[in-house]
Amino acid sequence: MPTRAKIATGLAASITVGALALSTGLVPAQAAAPAHVATTVSAAAAVEPPVFTATLSRSYDTFDANQAVAVDKKYFYVVDNRKITKHDKATGKPLLQFVSDPAGPIIHMDSAVVVGDKLYAAHSNYDQSPMESSIEVFDTKTMRHVDTYSFGIYRGSLTWLDRHDGAWWAGFANYDVVPDGETVPYGETYNTQIVKMDDHFQVVESWNIPKTILDRFKPMSNSGGSWGPDGRLWLTGHDLGEAYVMNLPAAGPELEWVATVTLPNVEGQGIAWDRSGDKPTLWAIKRSTSQALSFAAPYRSIDDPHGSSWQVLGPGHFQQ
Repeated sequence: MPTRAKIATGLAASITVGALALSTGLVPAQAAAPAHVATTVSAAAAVEPPVFTATLSRSYDTFDANQAVAVDKKYFYVVDNRKITKHDKATGKPLLQFVSDPAGPIIHMDSAVVVGDKLYAAHSNYDQSPMESSIEVFDTKTMRHVDTYSFGIYRGSLTWLDRHDGAWWAGFANYDVVPDGETVPYGETYNTQIVKMDDHFQVVESWNIPKTILDRFKPMSNSGGSWGPDGRLWLTGHDLGEAYVMNLPAAGPELEWVATVTLPNVEGQGIAWDRSGDKPTLWAIKRSTSQALSFAAPYRSIDDPHGSSWQVLGPGHFQQ
């Protein structure tokens, strides 16, 4: 996608409700949450989560790192609309390239992920209306196109895909941009959704991204997503050099924002965690110089917020 204007950020609001001591001797009972889920947030003051900075480990010069990068143990794959180029991770040398016919049907691949010996690319018809999306599948050894799954007209434009915890995860982006020749926004950024899907790509759950983050994305949207070694979902926008670290919520439809990680020299777009080795690295691209970048990201330094967003009250302490 072409670079668009960015809108400045607002503030993320989060509230903690303190536990009450009950004079009757009852103890507040709090709902249990899965170990990887933070039950909420810190102070009543309106504050954003902490900010960390990733360290650049290595950069690779390419000729088509325009949308995203995918990675496995020995190779990385840069994505550019109708092309995916496979590179040797050790040398950076390009090895094979898939190229789609300019007439389609593959016209706009946004990002990709390697699962086993297959590369799964998120594909859409951006910025045509109505929005259509599909998953395009490639053999990583030969870079031949081997399969496809169509969503048709669906929740938005499919921008990223990942495999985590026995399920598929994806982002369906919507935009405040008004395409050429149109009179209304392309879906509206606030309608962007993160979904969990089964093995047949059927949606079983979906979540919203906090509006404070979406305000940073505007007029564009969520471009990248990848599950980190910390068991959290890392998201990126179209333009900014930062990743937003998210937990699944203990309750409600909105993801919980727990940290921001600055990615120096990154200009948004798709990301990929390399989980193949002992030291996981986060990969991104720099479009303006067509580079693939590998980072050491401080995921071990990120703590979940403490406290609970609810409580159980006994007689004499009911809120009325």
